[in-house]
Amino acid sequence: MSTNPLLQTIEALAKEKGIEPDVVIQAMEEAVLTASRKYYKTGEELKAKFNLENGQIELFAVKTIVDEVTDPALEISVAEAKEIYGEDAEVEAGYQIEFPKRTDVLGRIAAQTAKQVIFQKVREAERENVFAEYNQRVGEVINGVVKRFEQGDIIVEVGRVEAVLPRKEQSRAESYAQGDRLRAVIRAVGKGAKGPQIVLSRTDPALLIKLFEQEVPEIYDGTVMVRGAVREAGDRAKVAVYSRERDVDPVGACVGMKGTRVQAIIRELRGEKIDIVEWSDDEMVFVTNAISPAKVQRVTIMDQENRVMEVVVEDRQLSLAIGKKGQNVRLAAKLSGWKIDIKSEEEKRKEVEEQFGTLAADALAETEGAQTAEGDVFNETEGALVTGESPAGETPAGEPLEAAPAEDGGAAEAVSEAADAVTGDAPAPAVTPDRDVQ
Repeated sequence: MSTNPLLQTIEALAKEKGIEPDVVIQAMEEAVLTASRKYYKTGEELKAKFNLENGQIELFAVKTIVDEVTDPALEISVAEAKEIYGEDAEVEAGYQIEFPKRTDVLGRIAAQTAKQVIFQKVREAERENVFAEYNQRVGEVINGVVKRFEQGDIIVEVGRVEAVLPRKEQSRAESYAQGDRLRAVIRAVGKGAKGPQIVLSRTDPALLIKLFEQEVPEIYDGTVMVRGAVREAGDRAKVAVYSRERDVDPVGACVGMKGTRVQAIIRELRGEKIDIVEWSDDEMVFVTNAISPAKVQRVTIMDQENRVMEVVVEDRQLSLAIGKKGQNVRLAAKLSGWKIDIKSEEEKRKEVEEQFGTLAADALAETEGAQTAEGDVFNETEGALVTGESPAGETPAGEPLEAAPAEDGGAAEAVSEAADAVTGDAPAPAVTPDRDVQ
């Protein structure tokens, strides 16, 4: 550590604000430069430089060597430069010369201006450091202390900075008082007019996942993986876990001996119910697990493109599968990514009966329509045969039909037999005058 008092002050300030000492030195140089411009007002190009040996800020007026001077405030001729440095000095056009300027004449107003500039630069550097630090920690769980309340939002003190827990990111089952400690996940970090704004959340599923990582060693070392988590903060949550090793039960590892691990998380979330289900790459099996604690009878994929599934459960399990105000099936749908239609066995049976009844009615109507059309054809044909005419009233050769002679009994009998065959009646026995009817 330096023995110079100014350097000691700079190092202490940098340590307190969490910034580098060079940032403070640069701020002081800019502050002296701003104050000097207001004091001298000569239009010269001024330059401030911090001397590490004596701990003083030195001020210079910079002039450029030229062959012909057009602006005396910024330029100096080669001849004048040689007068300063000697005739033997290597002085060429384009070189710059620094002329010392006094800083002890700046006065009180200039000093106040320098002080404001230093504070502003240090504050900006501190904000940039805070933003860079916490922007890389989005999704992490941090501990904080409730400092105050502002219009429903909770201001939390996190280390040396303040974070905000908005009303919409608070669980309705939780309430806090000033001075209470809480754990929350960093939801976002943004830049504001008053510095970086760190937004916390107690409702984000990431908080649940991070709590499981802290409580379950198998998740922390990667043996068990959390494949998804959904929450309705304050009421219920579902977590899908998967084991990379066959001998490790993922659900049992998360529950712990007599539920000790999951109970610690439930206490942290103020009594929020947590369903731990096993993840599966088989979508039908995964949906079956996601519906738990209800027992599923069968699962059917209704629409693969729109991701719609139909789940049938026992009649007494229907209310359990749906959950309070549809909460269980809603969380299962979010966790699996499928639209789930839950029905009881009785509802499914009635639906199938209605479908069969509709199909039977359609088949019967189709059959009756076919029979009616067939009967019309038969009647038309029968009438043609009885009258001895074709349906068009002509013979196949296109000649008009003539009535058979009365004395020709053989032709009339043939026509009668043909008509009976079409109508399905048996031909009546012929009665002749010379034969008795037995």
